[in-house]
Amino acid sequence: MTAPRRILVYGVHGSGKSTLAERLAERLGLPWYPVDDLLWLPGWVEVPVAQQRGRIEEICRRDSWILDGAYHGWRDVPLARADLVVALDYPWWRSFWWLLRRTLRRLGTGEVICNGNRESLGSVLSPDSILVWHAAAFGRERRRMRAWQADPAGPPVVLFAGPAGLDDWVAGLPTR
Repeated sequence: MTAPRRILVYGVHGSGKSTLAERLAERLGLPWYPVDDLLWLPGWVEVPVAQQRGRIEEICRRDSWILDGAYHGWRDVPLARADLVVALDYPWWRSFWWLLRRTLRRLGTGEVICNGNRESLGSVLSPDSILVWHAAAFGRERRRMRAWQADPAGPPVVLFAGPAGLDDWVAGLPTR
């Protein structure tokens, strides 16, 4: 297998996209661009979508990259250039549990997420909570990943239903 050079990691919130992107970057020697760093300014101010799109277009013009997500205003950009989409199609309970555990850890430690931003009890309990986003987006994201996999016109999609299969696949990738 020839190692891909442009990889989109995709899945619902809490599925392990960033963790996987970091693993792939280390294993394959490719640059990883954490999407949250590109989308959020300090104080959880969202970068305007047109500017997000410009940032993503600039990255996707490069010969190699890993992105750990793709959102509505620019999802088409990495899909048009990706050599591979790695889709984390885990069961709802697994990704929600991981997300809840991560959120509670971040609340307890005050861990910086991106650009100085941190989760707060207020943000977790708000209608815009990442936990609410997960519940609202889960079915839609699952359908999207499966549609991409079935579309012969798009990039190849490897779909993982659990971490064991993913770990086996990563172990079979060439190292840099």
